[in-house]
Amino acid sequence: MASASTSFDVDRDPAEDAKIRAACAFHLAIPVRDIEEARAFYGPDGVLGLREGRSTATWIDFNFYGHQLVTHLVRGYDAKTSHNAVNGDPVPVPHFGLAMDAESFRALVARCEERGASFETAPSLRFEGKPGEQVACFLRDPSGNALEFKAMTTPANLFARYDASA
Repeated sequence: MASASTSFDVDRDPAEDAKIRAACAFHLAIPVRDIEEARAFYGPDGVLGLREGRSTATWIDFNFYGHQLVTHLVRGYDAKTSHNAVNGDPVPVPHFGLAMDAESFRALVARCEERGASFETAPSLRFEGKPGEQVACFLRDPSGNALEFKAMTTPANLFARYDASA
């Protein structure tokens, strides 16, 4: 069995990677204007279908694909974003999301469509023919927070260094 390390290695036992991910789960707390709207969007019966963890009247923990996403009530909150051109498309900034495997990406897109979610940027191919080639989409939660979901054509290229402007 491979030894645990802090970087992911395609040759390492997947069980070891799972241990590292469990020990290093990312935590993100975001503001929302309404807790029940957030629950309806992120929760098990909502658009994203995430498992709900602890909660109070003012915050909810969600299992965001193995990472902790916490929605915090901020009365009157309205997300303000700018856009940055990426591969010719306007990308909302700030945003957060996931790089997923292709099957999970397709399943999530189908779930969003079935539940009537409106994509800010519809699922499309980006960086075609380049190391960063991916299918990606953007959507917003009811509070206006922007989310990106993508699947790399070659998952090992997620952190590949190259001039993306060329």
